[in-house]
Amino acid sequence: MPSCYDECTESKSIVYRKGSEIMPLLKEKIYTIEDIYHLPNGERAELIHGQLYMMSPPSYVHQTVCMEIAGTIRDYIRRNKGSCQVLSAPLAVNLNADDKTYVEPDISVICDRNKISDKGIQGAPDFIVEIVSPSSRKMDYSTKNAIYVDAGVREYWIVDPLKKRTTVYYYEEDAAPMIVPFDQPVTVEIYGDLQITISTLLQDFDL
Repeated sequence: MPSCYDECTESKSIVYRKGSEIMPLLKEKIYTIEDIYHLPNGERAELIHGQLYMMSPPSYVHQTVCMEIAGTIRDYIRRNKGSCQVLSAPLAVNLNADDKTYVEPDISVICDRNKISDKGIQGAPDFIVEIVSPSSRKMDYSTKNAIYVDAGVREYWIVDPLKKRTTVYYYEEDAAPMIVPFDQPVTVEIYGDLQITISTLLQDFDL
């Protein structure tokens, strides 16, 4: 099975020469959400620009960080009787509501309840958090950053347990990203008065 976020295509574009003319032999397969729904039981993948990226099971560290951050945001919303909802993976996010880009962010905060259905989220969440795994580093820092800003996500955190830092994008401010060590608070900009210090969340865990 391909490792997490390895590109999974049946064939790349292959060419052969006919005289002086180069002819395509096989075309690169373009995948759709239907291919996602027909994956074997237990397999997960994301769909980005027609390509499938297989996902490996998350580690203990990944899940601990994810659950602690999601729980902190959920508790804040409840205390303040907010209308947003925080959801964690596995959760289908049809990012552009067009069946062409299907992702499973580690944490999604959705403030428009009309985007939520039994099939997942139709459209961009307001706030996304990705927990970096060794094999997802390029995807989280580069590919997803580009597709999230284009889709209208308001805020994006890249939480990196290995480097013990969080890269924060406040897309609505059109500003450069901030890099915040785990021992310093990070403001959830869509709320303003919620700050999260990740090292404090993890102090009771042997990570």
